[in-house]
Amino acid sequence: MSKAFSRESVFVGRVLDVGVEKHQMPNGRQSSFEIIRHPGGAAVLPVLPDGRVLLIRQFRPAIGEMIYEIPAGRLEPGESAQECAGRELIEEVGYSAAKMLPLGGFWSTVGFCDEYIHLFLGRGLTVAEQNLEPDEVIDLCPMTFVDALEKVENGEILDSKTQLALLLYQKAGMAEQRADMAEVEYGE
Repeated sequence: MSKAFSRESVFVGRVLDVGVEKHQMPNGRQSSFEIIRHPGGAAVLPVLPDGRVLLIRQFRPAIGEMIYEIPAGRLEPGESAQECAGRELIEEVGYSAAKMLPLGGFWSTVGFCDEYIHLFLGRGLTVAEQNLEPDEVIDLCPMTFVDALEKVENGEILDSKTQLALLLYQKAGMAEQRADMAEVEYGE
């Protein structure tokens, strides 16, 4: 494992901290790296009572366009990942979830950033008051799960957290199906 033994901060903002770090590598060599430090985030795949998934299209200035995503946000100090996902669900789409089930998580861009995003499945949705930030432009896009997968396949959904959440949801659903089939097949 590598550990930084020095860090020169280049920029500190409200979202991230950019610095040049010197690390002792596992092979004993020392190297410098430009690294972004981020508090991490959480995202939720909301499933409506009728089974459709509720994606959003959000304007992202970094790429200059609207992009399909699941609701997500940055962890606030002292906030759990589940609390963050629930807060973002309310703020961005105007729903709250009775159940927030963990789907897993991932490192967003390990080549230069330590951001870890926790993924959740939101079930038992009820209407709440949407509360967008002044810099957010969001359209709600409910769709069938099959339509969402088709959008991944044809390149319309390019956001990694959304792709992974859909994949993990599909895998969880298939696991449930296999368990149900085994019960019928073996009479358990």
